[in-house]
Amino acid sequence: MNRRHLLAALAAAGLDLKAQEPAPGSLYIPKPHVVEDRRLLQDFIDEFAFADLVTAAPGIRITHIPTFLNRTTAPYGTICGHISRQNPQSKIFDGRQPAVIVFRGPHSYISPAWYTKAESVPTWNFAVVHATGRPKPVTDPAALHELLAQLIAKYEGPGSSYEFAKLPASYVNGLMAGIIGFEMQIELLEGKFKLGQDRGDADRQALVKNLAAARRERSMAEFTADFYKRLPVKKADS
Repeated sequence: MNRRHLLAALAAAGLDLKAQEPAPGSLYIPKPHVVEDRRLLQDFIDEFAFADLVTAAPGIRITHIPTFLNRTTAPYGTICGHISRQNPQSKIFDGRQPAVIVFRGPHSYISPAWYTKAESVPTWNFAVVHATGRPKPVTDPAALHELLAQLIAKYEGPGSSYEFAKLPASYVNGLMAGIIGFEMQIELLEGKFKLGQDRGDADRQALVKNLAAARRERSMAEFTADFYKRLPVKKADS
């Protein structure tokens, strides 16, 4: 009897299958890489706030969005953002369907030549945080406007000359009609920092030294400029 038939037989017998299910969580984390410091994980979410919103009903959907974290509304906080109303993923914002929001930090190839022992293999170091919850829609126009104002303020930063509050209401309301805001109270917060912390002090020092000298990724400015070079020449507006 294969596993599928076995599970079906157990279900038919009315047995509890919960013991068959994997442990809660969306992320495999070896013990040395577990990070549970709540403030550190929240600081990580704040710093690397452009995230992947992942849902699985009725099918897998992933949307890449800027977010902001309200730390005061729940033990782990509440994540807020918005997506296009035309995005099929917006239909799961009912407060019941689970979602995972993935926050990605720096990452890099790690050469075995950096280690003190010759018997080493390459690896990839990275840091990620997964926040699990059940997104619900922000339907009140005033609440959605405030969500957008907070989101803009986060990314504009202090001293910005942009004033969202001074835009004409007709203009803002027209744009707001095309989006759906959401808030997701975090029910589970998982941190995986694979940074070589399980290695000896000499290897750690070598990692930091060599990472500082490693080839860096293209900046957004460099990537954008290179991409523009591939586009057809656009005629100037007449």
